[in-house]
Amino acid sequence: MLRFLLMRIASAVPVLAILSLVTFAIIQAPPGDYADYIKSQLINQGGASYAEADAQAQAYRVEHGLDKPLPIQYLNWIGGIVTRGDFGYSLYYNKPVADVVGERLPRTLLLALVCHLLASVLGITFGIWAATRQYSWIDSTLSVISFLGMTVPRFLMALIIVYLLVFQFNVSEIGSFFSPQYGGAPWSWAKFVDLVKHVWPVVAIATFGGLAYNMRVMRGNLLDTLNAQYVETAKAKGLTGGAVVMRHAVPNALHPLIMYQGVVLPYMLTGEIETAIIFALPTVGPAIVGSMAVGDVYVTATFMMVLSATLIVGNIIADLLLVLLDPRVRQFGEH
Repeated sequence: MLRFLLMRIASAVPVLAILSLVTFAIIQAPPGDYADYIKSQLINQGGASYAEADAQAQAYRVEHGLDKPLPIQYLNWIGGIVTRGDFGYSLYYNKPVADVVGERLPRTLLLALVCHLLASVLGITFGIWAATRQYSWIDSTLSVISFLGMTVPRFLMALIIVYLLVFQFNVSEIGSFFSPQYGGAPWSWAKFVDLVKHVWPVVAIATFGGLAYNMRVMRGNLLDTLNAQYVETAKAKGLTGGAVVMRHAVPNALHPLIMYQGVVLPYMLTGEIETAIIFALPTVGPAIVGSMAVGDVYVTATFMMVLSATLIVGNIIADLLLVLLDPRVRQFGEH
Protein backbone atom coordinates (compact mmCIF):
# COMPACT_ATOMS: atom_id res chain seq x y z
CA MET A 1 0.00 0.00 0.00
CA LEU A 2 2.79 2.43 0.91
CA ARG A 3 4.68 1.62 -2.28
CA PHE A 4 1.52 2.20 -4.30
CA LEU A 5 0.94 5.56 -2.59
CA LEU A 6 4.52 6.73 -3.15
CA MET A 7 4.36 5.77 -6.83
CA ARG A 8 1.13 7.72 -7.29
CA ILE A 9 2.59 10.79 -5.58
CA ALA A 10 5.78 10.60 -7.66
CA SER A 11 3.80 10.36 -10.89
CA ALA A 12 1.67 13.36 -9.84
CA VAL A 13 4.62 15.77 -9.57
CA PRO A 14 5.40 16.06 -13.32
CA VAL A 15 1.68 16.24 -14.08
CA LEU A 16 1.29 19.19 -11.72
CA ALA A 17 4.37 20.86 -13.25
CA ILE A 18 2.95 20.54 -16.77
CA LEU A 19 -0.43 21.81 -15.63
CA SER A 20 1.17 24.85 -14.00
CA LEU A 21 3.07 25.65 -17.21
CA VAL A 22 0.01 25.29 -19.44
CA THR A 23 -2.16 27.29 -17.03
CA PHE A 24 0.38 30.12 -16.80
CA ALA A 25 0.67 30.29 -20.59
CA ILE A 26 -3.11 30.32 -21.13
CA ILE A 27 -3.62 33.05 -18.55
CA GLN A 28 -0.95 35.19 -20.23
CA ALA A 29 -2.32 34.55 -23.74
CA PRO A 30 -4.90 37.39 -23.83
CA PRO A 31 -3.41 40.83 -24.57
CA GLY A 32 -2.84 43.20 -21.67
CA ASP A 33 -1.58 42.92 -18.12
CA TYR A 34 -2.02 44.65 -14.78
CA ALA A 35 0.00 47.63 -16.01
CA ASP A 36 -2.62 48.21 -18.70
CA TYR A 37 -5.24 48.19 -15.95
CA ILE A 38 -3.21 50.81 -14.09
CA LYS A 39 -2.99 52.90 -17.27
CA SER A 40 -6.73 52.79 -17.84
CA GLN A 41 -7.34 53.79 -14.23
CA LEU A 42 -4.95 56.75 -14.53
CA ILE A 43 -6.66 57.95 -17.70
CA ASN A 44 -10.26 57.41 -16.61
CA GLN A 45 -10.07 58.43 -12.99
CA GLY A 46 -6.79 60.31 -12.54
CA GLY A 47 -7.11 62.59 -15.53
CA ALA A 48 -3.61 61.75 -16.81
CA SER A 49 -2.79 62.04 -20.48
CA TYR A 50 -2.25 58.94 -22.56
CA ALA A 51 1.51 59.52 -22.76
CA GLU A 52 1.85 60.05 -19.00
CA ALA A 53 -0.26 56.98 -18.20
CA ASP A 54 1.68 54.86 -20.70
CA ALA A 55 5.00 55.93 -19.18
CA GLN A 56 3.82 55.09 -15.67
CA ALA A 57 2.48 51.75 -16.85
CA GLN A 58 5.81 50.88 -18.47
CA ALA A 59 7.68 51.86 -15.30
CA TYR A 60 5.28 49.63 -13.35
CA ARG A 61 6.08 46.72 -15.70
CA VAL A 62 9.80 47.14 -15.17
CA GLU A 63 9.41 47.43 -11.39
CA HIS A 64 7.39 44.20 -11.09
CA GLY A 65 9.07 42.17 -13.83
CA LEU A 66 6.08 42.23 -16.17
CA ASP A 67 8.32 43.37 -19.04
CA LYS A 68 10.30 40.12 -19.05
CA PRO A 69 9.58 37.32 -21.55
CA LEU A 70 6.90 34.80 -20.59
CA PRO A 71 9.33 31.91 -19.90
CA ILE A 72 11.35 34.11 -17.53
CA GLN A 73 8.20 35.19 -15.69
CA TYR A 74 7.13 31.56 -15.32
CA LEU A 75 10.55 30.42 -14.09
CA ASN A 76 10.68 33.26 -11.55
CA TRP A 77 7.20 32.38 -10.30
CA ILE A 78 7.67 28.62 -10.10
CA GLY A 79 11.20 29.04 -8.72
CA GLY A 80 9.86 31.16 -5.87
CA ILE A 81 7.28 28.49 -5.07
CA VAL A 82 9.79 25.63 -5.05
CA THR A 83 12.65 27.35 -3.23
CA ARG A 84 10.90 29.75 -0.86
CA GLY A 85 7.23 28.83 -0.86
CA ASP A 86 6.60 32.29 -2.36
CA PHE A 87 3.63 32.38 -4.75
CA GLY A 88 4.32 35.96 -5.78
CA TYR A 89 2.75 39.29 -4.92
CA SER A 90 -0.81 40.23 -5.78
CA LEU A 91 -0.79 43.60 -7.47
CA TYR A 92 -4.58 43.93 -7.29
CA TYR A 93 -5.02 42.95 -3.62
CA ASN A 94 -1.71 44.59 -2.63
CA LYS A 95 -0.61 41.63 -0.52
CA PRO A 96 1.27 38.34 -1.01
CA VAL A 97 -0.63 35.79 -3.07
CA ALA A 98 -0.22 33.29 -0.23
CA ASP A 99 -2.28 35.59 2.00
CA VAL A 100 -5.04 35.86 -0.62
CA VAL A 101 -5.11 32.07 -1.05
CA GLY A 102 -4.90 31.43 2.69
CA GLU A 103 -7.84 33.74 3.28
CA ARG A 104 -10.19 32.39 0.62
CA LEU A 105 -9.20 28.79 -0.09
CA PRO A 106 -10.11 27.28 3.34
CA ARG A 107 -13.65 28.68 3.06
CA THR A 108 -14.02 27.21 -0.43
CA LEU A 109 -12.63 23.82 0.58
CA LEU A 110 -14.87 23.67 3.64
CA LEU A 111 -17.98 24.46 1.61
CA ALA A 112 -16.94 21.98 -1.11
CA LEU A 113 -16.33 19.20 1.43
CA VAL A 114 -19.70 19.81 3.08
CA CYS A 115 -21.37 19.67 -0.34
CA HIS A 116 -19.46 16.51 -1.21
CA LEU A 117 -20.46 14.78 2.03
CA LEU A 118 -24.12 15.67 1.58
CA ALA A 119 -24.10 14.72 -2.11
CA SER A 120 -22.47 11.35 -1.42
CA VAL A 121 -24.64 10.33 1.53
CA LEU A 122 -27.93 11.51 0.04
CA GLY A 123 -27.13 10.45 -3.52
CA ILE A 124 -26.12 6.90 -2.58
CA THR A 125 -29.08 6.55 -0.21
CA PHE A 126 -31.58 7.77 -2.81
CA GLY A 127 -29.93 5.58 -5.45
CA ILE A 128 -30.39 2.46 -3.31
CA TRP A 129 -33.94 3.51 -2.53
CA ALA A 130 -34.79 4.01 -6.21
CA ALA A 131 -33.13 0.75 -7.37
CA THR A 132 -34.92 -1.38 -4.79
CA ARG A 133 -38.25 0.18 -5.82
CA GLN A 134 -37.79 0.10 -9.59
CA TYR A 135 -40.63 1.60 -11.66
CA SER A 136 -42.52 2.79 -8.57
CA TRP A 137 -43.59 6.40 -8.07
CA ILE A 138 -40.58 6.85 -5.77
CA ASP A 139 -38.24 5.71 -8.53
CA SER A 140 -39.92 8.00 -11.07
CA THR A 141 -39.76 11.03 -8.76
CA LEU A 142 -36.11 10.49 -7.92
CA SER A 143 -35.29 10.00 -11.62
CA VAL A 144 -36.85 13.37 -12.43
CA ILE A 145 -34.84 15.00 -9.64
CA SER A 146 -31.67 13.36 -10.97
CA PHE A 147 -32.40 14.59 -14.50
CA LEU A 148 -32.93 18.16 -13.31
CA GLY A 149 -29.80 18.12 -11.18
CA MET A 150 -27.62 17.00 -14.08
CA THR A 151 -29.07 19.29 -16.75
CA VAL A 152 -29.99 22.62 -15.14
CA PRO A 153 -26.88 24.90 -15.03
CA ARG A 154 -25.80 25.78 -11.53
CA PHE A 155 -25.37 29.47 -12.32
CA LEU A 156 -29.00 29.54 -13.52
CA MET A 157 -30.21 28.02 -10.26
CA ALA A 158 -28.11 30.59 -8.39
CA LEU A 159 -29.63 33.48 -10.36
CA ILE A 160 -33.15 32.20 -9.69
CA ILE A 161 -32.50 31.91 -5.96
CA VAL A 162 -30.92 35.38 -5.83
CA TYR A 163 -33.97 36.82 -7.57
CA LEU A 164 -36.34 35.10 -5.14
CA LEU A 165 -34.35 36.12 -2.07
CA VAL A 166 -33.94 39.77 -3.09
CA PHE A 167 -37.20 40.59 -4.85
CA GLN A 168 -39.65 38.17 -3.25
CA PHE A 169 -38.35 37.79 0.30
CA ASN A 170 -36.56 41.18 0.61
CA VAL A 171 -33.27 39.66 1.79
CA SER A 172 -30.64 42.41 1.84
CA GLU A 173 -27.57 40.59 3.18
CA ILE A 174 -26.23 38.95 0.02
CA GLY A 175 -22.50 38.59 -0.54
CA SER A 176 -21.22 37.87 2.97
CA PHE A 177 -20.87 34.97 5.36
CA PHE A 178 -22.28 36.77 8.39
CA SER A 179 -24.61 39.56 9.35
CA PRO A 180 -22.86 42.77 10.54
CA GLN A 181 -23.46 41.99 14.20
CA TYR A 182 -21.76 38.59 13.92
CA GLY A 183 -18.83 39.52 11.66
CA GLY A 184 -16.25 39.99 14.42
CA ALA A 185 -18.09 38.21 17.21
CA PRO A 186 -16.72 35.00 18.78
CA TRP A 187 -18.20 31.70 17.67
CA SER A 188 -21.54 30.78 19.22
CA TRP A 189 -24.63 28.86 18.23
CA ALA A 190 -26.30 32.07 17.06
CA LYS A 191 -23.30 32.89 14.84
CA PHE A 192 -23.35 29.38 13.37
CA VAL A 193 -27.07 29.70 12.58
CA ASP A 194 -26.36 33.07 10.96
CA LEU A 195 -23.63 31.44 8.84
CA VAL A 196 -26.04 28.73 7.69
CA LYS A 197 -28.59 31.38 6.72
CA HIS A 198 -26.01 33.01 4.45
CA VAL A 199 -24.39 29.96 2.81
CA TRP A 200 -27.30 27.53 2.43
CA PRO A 201 -28.01 28.55 -1.21
CA VAL A 202 -24.40 27.84 -2.21
CA VAL A 203 -24.40 24.50 -0.38
CA ALA A 204 -27.79 23.48 -1.77
CA ILE A 205 -26.93 24.30 -5.40
CA ALA A 206 -23.47 22.71 -5.35
CA THR A 207 -24.85 19.63 -3.57
CA PHE A 208 -27.74 19.20 -6.01
CA GLY A 209 -25.58 18.36 -9.02
CA GLY A 210 -23.38 15.88 -7.16
CA LEU A 211 -26.40 14.28 -5.51
CA ALA A 212 -28.07 13.79 -8.90
CA TYR A 213 -25.00 12.12 -10.39
CA ASN A 214 -24.42 9.84 -7.39
CA MET A 215 -28.08 8.82 -7.33
CA ARG A 216 -28.19 8.07 -11.07
CA VAL A 217 -24.98 6.02 -11.08
CA MET A 218 -25.85 4.16 -7.87
CA ARG A 219 -29.30 3.24 -9.17
CA GLY A 220 -27.99 1.92 -12.49
CA ASN A 221 -25.11 -0.05 -10.97
CA LEU A 222 -27.23 -1.53 -8.22
CA LEU A 223 -29.87 -2.70 -10.71
CA ASP A 224 -27.15 -4.47 -12.70
CA THR A 225 -25.65 -5.98 -9.56
CA LEU A 226 -28.99 -7.26 -8.28
CA ASN A 227 -29.28 -9.39 -11.43
CA ALA A 228 -25.88 -11.03 -10.93
CA GLN A 229 -25.66 -14.76 -10.21
CA TYR A 230 -24.01 -14.41 -6.82
CA VAL A 231 -26.95 -12.26 -5.67
CA GLU A 232 -29.38 -14.97 -6.79
CA THR A 233 -27.24 -17.51 -4.91
CA ALA A 234 -27.38 -15.39 -1.75
CA LYS A 235 -31.16 -15.24 -2.03
CA ALA A 236 -31.33 -19.00 -2.54
CA LYS A 237 -29.37 -19.52 0.67
CA GLY A 238 -32.18 -17.82 2.58
CA LEU A 239 -30.70 -14.37 3.22
CA THR A 240 -33.19 -11.58 3.68
CA GLY A 241 -33.65 -8.97 0.97
CA GLY A 242 -32.02 -6.25 3.06
CA ALA A 243 -28.98 -8.43 3.81
CA VAL A 244 -28.55 -9.32 0.14
CA VAL A 245 -28.69 -5.68 -0.91
CA MET A 246 -26.50 -4.16 1.79
CA ARG A 247 -23.94 -6.95 2.26
CA HIS A 248 -23.50 -8.21 -1.28
CA ALA A 249 -24.97 -5.87 -3.91
CA VAL A 250 -24.19 -2.39 -2.58
CA PRO A 251 -20.42 -2.89 -1.98
CA ASN A 252 -19.93 -4.05 -5.57
CA ALA A 253 -22.16 -1.32 -6.98
CA LEU A 254 -20.04 1.33 -5.24
CA HIS A 255 -16.95 0.79 -7.43
CA PRO A 256 -17.80 3.38 -10.14
CA LEU A 257 -18.72 5.93 -7.45
CA ILE A 258 -15.41 5.34 -5.68
CA MET A 259 -13.59 5.92 -8.97
CA TYR A 260 -15.68 9.06 -9.45
CA GLN A 261 -14.22 10.50 -6.23
CA GLY A 262 -11.15 11.40 -8.26
CA VAL A 263 -13.03 14.20 -9.99
CA VAL A 264 -15.78 14.91 -7.50
CA LEU A 265 -13.77 17.35 -5.37
CA PRO A 266 -12.87 19.57 -8.33
CA TYR A 267 -16.50 19.22 -9.48
CA MET A 268 -17.75 20.41 -6.09
CA LEU A 269 -15.16 23.20 -6.09
CA THR A 270 -16.30 24.44 -9.49
CA GLY A 271 -19.91 24.22 -8.32
CA GLU A 272 -19.09 26.29 -5.26
CA ILE A 273 -17.05 28.72 -7.38
CA GLU A 274 -19.86 29.26 -9.91
CA THR A 275 -22.43 29.81 -7.20
CA ALA A 276 -20.16 31.99 -5.04
CA ILE A 277 -19.57 34.29 -8.02
CA ILE A 278 -23.32 34.89 -8.34
CA PHE A 279 -23.69 35.44 -4.58
CA ALA A 280 -20.43 37.46 -4.41
CA LEU A 281 -19.15 35.48 -1.43
CA PRO A 282 -15.49 36.12 -0.50
CA THR A 283 -14.22 32.74 -1.69
CA VAL A 284 -12.06 31.50 -4.57
CA GLY A 285 -14.59 32.19 -7.35
CA PRO A 286 -14.82 35.99 -7.11
CA ALA A 287 -11.04 36.18 -6.54
CA ILE A 288 -10.36 34.31 -9.80
CA VAL A 289 -12.79 36.46 -11.76
CA GLY A 290 -11.49 39.69 -10.24
CA SER A 291 -7.82 38.83 -10.80
CA MET A 292 -8.45 37.75 -14.41
CA ALA A 293 -10.34 40.96 -15.13
CA VAL A 294 -7.38 43.15 -14.15
CA GLY A 295 -4.54 40.87 -15.29
CA ASP A 296 -3.28 39.89 -11.83
CA VAL A 297 -1.66 36.75 -13.24
CA TYR A 298 -0.06 35.36 -10.08
CA VAL A 299 -3.34 35.15 -8.18
CA THR A 300 -5.11 33.47 -11.10
CA ALA A 301 -2.26 31.05 -11.80
CA THR A 302 -1.93 30.06 -8.14
CA PHE A 303 -5.64 29.37 -7.73
CA MET A 304 -5.69 27.35 -10.95
CA MET A 305 -2.69 25.33 -9.81
CA VAL A 306 -4.38 24.67 -6.48
CA LEU A 307 -7.52 23.45 -8.27
CA SER A 308 -5.34 21.21 -10.43
CA ALA A 309 -3.72 19.83 -7.30
CA THR A 310 -7.14 18.97 -5.87
CA LEU A 311 -7.87 16.92 -8.99
CA ILE A 312 -4.62 14.99 -8.54
CA VAL A 313 -5.18 14.49 -4.81
CA GLY A 314 -8.75 13.40 -5.48
CA ASN A 315 -7.57 10.74 -7.92
CA ILE A 316 -5.01 9.44 -5.42
CA ILE A 317 -7.67 9.25 -2.69
CA ALA A 318 -10.03 7.46 -5.10
CA ASP A 319 -7.34 4.90 -5.92
CA LEU A 320 -6.66 4.26 -2.23
CA LEU A 321 -10.36 3.88 -1.44
CA LEU A 322 -10.77 1.44 -4.32
CA VAL A 323 -7.80 -0.59 -3.08
CA LEU A 324 -9.33 -0.75 0.40
CA LEU A 325 -12.77 -1.66 -0.92
CA ASP A 326 -11.83 -4.33 -3.47
CA PRO A 327 -9.30 -7.08 -2.58
CA ARG A 328 -8.78 -7.80 -6.29
CA VAL A 329 -7.48 -4.26 -6.87
CA ARG A 330 -5.32 -4.58 -3.75
CA GLN A 331 -3.65 -7.74 -5.08
CA PHE A 332 -3.09 -6.11 -8.47
CA GLY A 333 -1.51 -3.05 -6.82
CA GLU A 334 0.89 -5.23 -4.82
CA HIS A 335 2.20 -6.80 -8.01
